[in-house]
Amino acid sequence: MRPSGILNIDKSVGWTSFQVVALVRKGSGVRKVGHAGTLDPAASGVLLVCLNQAVRISQYLMELPKLYRARIVLGVTTDTYDAEGQTLATGDFTSVTEGHLRAALQHFVGPIQQIPPSFSAIKVGGQPAYRLARKGQQLALKPRPVRIDHIELLRFEPPLIELEVKCGKGTYIRSLAHDLGQHLGCGAHLNGLIRTLVGPFTLDSALALPEIEEALETGAWRNLLLPLDYGLADLPAITLEHENEMSIRHGCPLLADAVPTPQAEPFAPLRCRAYSKDGSLLAIVVYDDKAHQWRPEKVFAPV
Repeated sequence: MRPSGILNIDKSVGWTSFQVVALVRKGSGVRKVGHAGTLDPAASGVLLVCLNQAVRISQYLMELPKLYRARIVLGVTTDTYDAEGQTLATGDFTSVTEGHLRAALQHFVGPIQQIPPSFSAIKVGGQPAYRLARKGQQLALKPRPVRIDHIELLRFEPPLIELEVKCGKGTYIRSLAHDLGQHLGCGAHLNGLIRTLVGPFTLDSALALPEIEEALETGAWRNLLLPLDYGLADLPAITLEHENEMSIRHGCPLLADAVPTPQAEPFAPLRCRAYSKDGSLLAIVVYDDKAHQWRPEKVFAPV
């Protein structure tokens, strides 16, 4: 039986997300390994590494809300929007009061349009933007809709400030730091970043890289795997009878009256976790309102 599940790893500064995935792939012998949301090498914190069938739910894990602790330096703008880049400009931060800063932060809360950093993995003409930026090409990346739910000021010691940011998928904290500096008129860049939470996955429960390395050497990593549905609790759950289970396993839709629609806040499309009678996760199904059918979106092999 091939082990499937999620490892909640505390990525260290200096490691790329790909290097962590490669470490797990080599140490576990599992070929199908991926992650659910990149962390820059200069950042640390929660990195979700998915093995085997869990790779197929990474798209749902990436939709989970995230919490970051960001250290920002006012008065210096860099080309990468962080401390790794070249200084482009300096500005006077001494006129920025705590009141001014708190008011400015509210400008970035809610659904906003954000331009990703030029030094990012955003594809431009099929190539990552950072490769083009390193060659000196001037890039004009388009703004993208992102959601920032909450920003709390944790520390105000200019030029250093520290924020806690709760946000949705695709938000660049580097861009937030840069845009905040532009809004204040003095410039700013990200000086440190820790991801402390992804949905129910917390930094307190994350495994340090030395722990993972030891577990991979001893074979104990299997006991550290979290189940496929650990991060899917926000999706309503339904349980299928044996006949309906077989239909879903074969990729066939179910008529609406074959499965009671769960009580849930309305959202489109209605997506649910479907379980077998034995309690094992069978599939992710989506309700087709027009056809009045439940359609399998992801079907998982029996374990």
